[in-house]
Amino acid sequence: MYPVLFHLGSILIPSYGAMAAVGVLLALLLTQRTARSAGLDGRKAWNLCVIALFTALAGSRLLLLVFNWTDLRLHPMWILGLAMIHHPLLTGFGALAAVAAAILYGRRQRMPLWNTADALAAPLALGLAFEQVGALLAGSGYGTETAARWAVTFNQPLAALWSGAPLGVALHPVQAYAALAFLTLSIFLLFWLPVRRQQGDVFGLLLLGAGVAVFSTEFWRDPEGRGALLGGALDGPQIAAAALVVVGGLVLLERNGPKAKNEAAHG
Repeated sequence: MYPVLFHLGSILIPSYGAMAAVGVLLALLLTQRTARSAGLDGRKAWNLCVIALFTALAGSRLLLLVFNWTDLRLHPMWILGLAMIHHPLLTGFGALAAVAAAILYGRRQRMPLWNTADALAAPLALGLAFEQVGALLAGSGYGTETAARWAVTFNQPLAALWSGAPLGVALHPVQAYAALAFLTLSIFLLFWLPVRRQQGDVFGLLLLGAGVAVFSTEFWRDPEGRGALLGGALDGPQIAAAALVVVGGLVLLERNGPKAKNEAAHG
């Protein structure tokens, strides 16, 4: 595939970073629409997304820096290559940091929790779809070997160097499977937002749908570096995906308490 999207003189523009940036931009633009649909202040929703994004990037890079501090002290120029490294652990840590930052900002700005989460659901799924397109181009999170006609083959040495993708081997385009799942989920959530039964339902469906998408597509991903549980039957991302499904189901439970009714009335 194409780990480098294009060149600006001697500067390489990585496909993963470029597609992730496009996904972030489109997600931010979509947030303005979903915020209005949920009755939120679009400016506050925009700021919350930007703060969460930078917190996720800083948190994941900081974790990578801590884990590789000894090597980086010996080779300080390697820090320029940290942006090329992608790993489920980094993604999970960055996501947790982003959620914490978003909750803190939302509470400070008095943004209703469930209403805000609903407004962010479809944009988040859209951003994940573009992130997976970037992963496909870069060779990150590559699939298992296959003889399927739609298989992809990586021939660029940078795909092996940056992402560890095997060269010259026909692989499942599992990143495309995930991208289609997240895009479909985003469209569904976008249309579900105006007709939701209660606040939190759209976000609950995001968690549930994302969990199913991740759990399913992991069966076609190469297990290298993803952890192994239950004798290799499941990997780390699948356990996290199962947790997302459980949490999503709990969020979807009907909330009949006075606090929920008051929030629904004033959301």
